[in-house]
Amino acid sequence: MARPRIKDVARHAGVSEKTVSNVLNDYVHVSDRTRRVVQEAIDHLGYRINLAGRHLRSGRTGIIALVVPELDVPYFAELARHVVREAERRSLTVLIHQSGADREREKAALAGFGSDFVDGVILSPLALAPEDLHAHSGPPPTVLLGELLTDGADHVAIDNERAAREATEHLLALGRRHILTVGGRDDGCVGTAQARTRGYRIALAGAGIPYDPASLLPVEAFHMSDGAAAVHRVLAEGVRPDALLCLNDQLALGALRALHAYGARVPEDVAVIGFDDVEGGRFSVPSLSTVAPDKEAVARVAVGLLLHRIDEATRPGPPRPDDVGSPQDRVVAHRLVLRESTEGAAGSDGAW
Repeated sequence: MARPRIKDVARHAGVSEKTVSNVLNDYVHVSDRTRRVVQEAIDHLGYRINLAGRHLRSGRTGIIALVVPELDVPYFAELARHVVREAERRSLTVLIHQSGADREREKAALAGFGSDFVDGVILSPLALAPEDLHAHSGPPPTVLLGELLTDGADHVAIDNERAAREATEHLLALGRRHILTVGGRDDGCVGTAQARTRGYRIALAGAGIPYDPASLLPVEAFHMSDGAAAVHRVLAEGVRPDALLCLNDQLALGALRALHAYGARVPEDVAVIGFDDVEGGRFSVPSLSTVAPDKEAVARVAVGLLLHRIDEATRPGPPRPDDVGSPQDRVVAHRLVLRESTEGAAGSDGAW
């Protein structure tokens, strides 16, 4: 059986070959209905992009890099899975690199690792300084994830400030008033933890509750052991919160363990909510309430935006009307997922 071609997809979908090409390249000026019809035709016919021909014509390798701080942090592992799936859908290969939150490694990623074997980079930075980004003017195209750097580069993230505000407002609606933030940072720097801390403070202000800097529990890293250590430390000092806002699920899972060791009931004595909606939180006891970023959308938007930039960088001739243009700041959806760690019990009035 002959391999299906673009014209076969166009005929099956009832659109032009150009429209099919636009869908394959994820151009923004395609309606959702048309995109869906074309994708259904692609799936039905089993169409696959001719990579060898495309790369020969375009001078591209068909490889993009995903650079994250740690692969053993579940959020980044789950995000990597979505990026790989999205890239495969677009007939791309993903090289996954772990930076270890090291500035030199992140700078190397910005520079394409000193070679031309990747067409573009999706980077989640933790150590880059603004001057590193400003000094990056050449290839490869780069899309940043998270909050650390947004000026002068394409950027994809959830609205972390709003998400933390909504999570804190949920705890306040439960009647909780002594809410500690595990991993909170209020140091004036730019980052995800700082954005989430701002959201926490905004929610407290809206409820008329004074902000106490001692309510922030600093951590060395965002691992379960760090969450457990931070909560152990404050409980050993005699502090008895009635809720914990944990700035990722790993911290929250560690916090659950520390609370259990001190005999605190969750959620009766202490309500706990995290961020990221990783798989482990769905199976903890109690199951973990969390802020769930749309990781699939983060991957889809980041890969699509990167492909636009790659196309702009490699296409000869003047800019076209469908070019992305100036750096983009794309915000994707999030939602509160309420589970046992905040649901189903009233507070204990600090009696534990």
